[in-house]
Amino acid sequence: MDRIYLDNAATTPLSEEVIDAMVDVMKTNYGNPSSTHSLGQEAKILIENVRRQVADYLHVTPAEIIFTSCGTESNNMIIKSCVNHLGVERIITSPMEHKCVAETVLDMKKRRGVEVVYLRPDQKGDFDLIQLEEIIKSSDKKTLVTLMHANNEIGNLLDLKKVAEMCKANKVLFHSDTVQSMAHMEMDFSQIPLDFASCSAHKFHGPKGSGFAFIRKASGLKGIITGGPQERSLRAGTENVCGIVGLGKALEISLNNMDQYSSHIKEIKKYTKERLLSEVDGVKFNGRSAEEETSLYTVLSVLLPFKDPMIGLKLDMKGIAVSQGSACSSGATKPSMVMMMILDEDEIENCTPLRISFSHLTTKEEIDTLVDALQEIAVSFNIEKTNIEHR
Repeated sequence: MDRIYLDNAATTPLSEEVIDAMVDVMKTNYGNPSSTHSLGQEAKILIENVRRQVADYLHVTPAEIIFTSCGTESNNMIIKSCVNHLGVERIITSPMEHKCVAETVLDMKKRRGVEVVYLRPDQKGDFDLIQLEEIIKSSDKKTLVTLMHANNEIGNLLDLKKVAEMCKANKVLFHSDTVQSMAHMEMDFSQIPLDFASCSAHKFHGPKGSGFAFIRKASGLKGIITGGPQERSLRAGTENVCGIVGLGKALEISLNNMDQYSSHIKEIKKYTKERLLSEVDGVKFNGRSAEEETSLYTVLSVLLPFKDPMIGLKLDMKGIAVSQGSACSSGATKPSMVMMMILDEDEIENCTPLRISFSHLTTKEEIDTLVDALQEIAVSFNIEKTNIEHR
């Protein structure tokens, strides 16, 4: 069976060039980057070259890039250090955040007594930034705002620049989980005064287990993994050299092809939306995901007009890999917090959310197969419903 992969928001397949670059490093650059001999220093140079590459992309200094294992580690380090080392007493966040942010915030509430204030979204998944500013100004406690850039389920985009400027004007810290948008969009942190951000390479055809944290210079942030002086003493432990090189190669490919890739993916997303509307009666789209200008172009969140908790398995049996929500919530029997926030009670009870996420490798033929499968499932539900009504 030919496999169709439409879960790129969870992870992306490795590019062949990335694999080749990583294998070459594993074969020839096996030195410890902390060693003073030539093999160690050659490995160190590879790391610093990627650090400069990432810094150039974000328009920041290399010293502000700290390599980690993933976005989850980056988010944990930033949030926990803000509380433990920078004296943050209040965190403003939302119920729409990725679990690695949501659970870390709750951990800080439980362990450190941090006040947590939630900014509630409207039914489109948008936030009222006037309300955000009112919340910021409502307390003199040292505050961290943590809001993701692109929602991993519905693709809604936050106005990073506006929120960052608001936070800076009110002297509060601002962290954004940028895992879904990094390397898919232009980023200029010299013009966006946020304090912290995060990245995972596997979201743009790089390796799992490699990511980075952006930490604004002179923030005073400290690491949570102690030991040696690696990564400016912010992240102890021998560096994942081949993973960092893989991240750098994946970023290079993504940036060099951003216009081409984004154009292709936007066309695929538009085609998917049109085909679903024409073939699946009653289908809707969640959040802003179907709107080109206000959502991340790689994600389309669909609301199917029937309840089927097993739809992911049914599609998998047809060779189609797709998700009902965040990969970190897979296996859950109830809707994700994102869906709970934006759907009404009737939609939660009677409809099925489906997240379709694309890459430059996605084809229209694959979308046709998906839509045909969904139409077949929808028809079977309608037949079953009709039979029940006539009994």
